[in-house]
Amino acid sequence: MTHTTSNRRHWLGALGLLLGSWCLGVSAQSWPSGPIKIIVPYPPGGSSDIIARAISQPLSDALKQTVVVENRPGANGNLGADAVAKSKPDGLTLLLCDTGALAISPSVYTKLAFDPSTDLRGVSMLAYSPHMLVVHPSVPANNLQELVALSKKTPINFAVTAMGSAPHLAGVAVQRASGASWVYIPYKGGVQAVTDTMAGQTQVVMNGMLATLPHVQSGKLKVLGISKGSRMPLVGHIPTLAEQGLTGFESGTWQGVLVNAATPKPIVEKLHAELVKVIRSPEIRSRLTGQGAEVVTMRPDEQDAFFKQERSRWQKVVMEEGIRLD
Repeated sequence: MTHTTSNRRHWLGALGLLLGSWCLGVSAQSWPSGPIKIIVPYPPGGSSDIIARAISQPLSDALKQTVVVENRPGANGNLGADAVAKSKPDGLTLLLCDTGALAISPSVYTKLAFDPSTDLRGVSMLAYSPHMLVVHPSVPANNLQELVALSKKTPINFAVTAMGSAPHLAGVAVQRASGASWVYIPYKGGVQAVTDTMAGQTQVVMNGMLATLPHVQSGKLKVLGISKGSRMPLVGHIPTLAEQGLTGFESGTWQGVLVNAATPKPIVEKLHAELVKVIRSPEIRSRLTGQGAEVVTMRPDEQDAFFKQERSRWQKVVMEEGIRLD
């Protein structure tokens, strides 16, 4: 190879990098170039859906583009997540879901059409809502100990928002730590699981506080505890499960936004900045706090690291319990 040819290749390579950087900059400046779709991979009415609908209009106003929410439930969130993983990486198709479910899926499902760790990238965490352990009002138990004692006499029907979901594994963790005896009744989402528990068709359910608290406040469900490390000011009278013998126990729904992993970093950064502004606005923060959720934001790399940590955490529980789904 001649010195001239080597120089030419060097400059062409540098020019390619420069043009690539310029294109990314232009794409970020012109983004969003069209309507934005927020895919919620669960039925309407759940925690992710509530947050998606709370932020859609403020995000639309900020970006001066239409923002629509589309519910695409199925397979514990995997159908909607797969659609985003295979979408065009232009930052116009967002996934808003419980990242815990995505962290669990690789361990639970024998066949998964996508890999959450490589096909999706985090944009920002938005909120955390602890799980509430609730029962039908007719259940003669007012705390975890009484519920456990009751279940040992006759196994209790435990409504599962979806097999392999974060609430399901939280229920498994409570069962293991307390010695309770549950019979798991699977549903296709938190709304159906909660509805059947209110109707008395099942007796117990664990679900995100954001979607469950209204039913406790209306008296249709009785709460026995929350899965947070410390009590929440909003419901200071409700004891934590940790206080009731499950030392250190904490679980919940972590709602976050993810996009196709190939989405250019400048677009991810711009979207992150706008989402953080919206979710931290006094109006949205007040609304979510009043419903039992805490606004928790993370940078894209922090969210990815948290996601990895959650995968390791739940993989151990899944393996020990032998939970596998096709």
